[in-house]
Amino acid sequence: MAADIAVNEEKTSPQTDAVVLAPIKGKAVSLSQVNDITFSEEIMGKGAAIIPSEGRAVSPVDGVVSAIFETNHAIGLTADNGAEILIHIGLDTVRLGGKYFTAHVKNGDKVKAGDLLVDFDIKAIQEEGYDTITPVLVTNPDNYSNILTLIDRDVNEKEEFIKATK
Repeated sequence: MAADIAVNEEKTSPQTDAVVLAPIKGKAVSLSQVNDITFSEEIMGKGAAIIPSEGRAVSPVDGVVSAIFETNHAIGLTADNGAEILIHIGLDTVRLGGKYFTAHVKNGDKVKAGDLLVDFDIKAIQEEGYDTITPVLVTNPDNYSNILTLIDRDVNEKEEFIKATK
């Protein structure tokens, strides 16, 4: 009977963990493989990166678009569960001025996991000399005791990718 009470308490306690799904199909790698100190040394947050095999990014969470850069290369999201997420498509791609990126959302839009955020042309970006590796960060990692990532394997959109635990 005591076990039943514990189970019931667990079911009614608020969700404290945050699950971030893969926003892009590709190969998941450690942030240490990102050739930019801001990401590789986790200055902006903790997470992992994806080497994209398809040129689209979907929302990895249910939440709100908190920031989308004019150049459409980076998107900030605030998840309904409180996690703050940054998806940064490519390295130094801000220099492209938005060329090869098409946004499908704007600041303040409510999104569900899997909603299309941005399309991007991988080949054209690479032909311009830019790396398309895409860091996906939890930018408020101090709110969590641990950030677990899925790396060194292929991932599909909407597959569990990062888990932040309280």
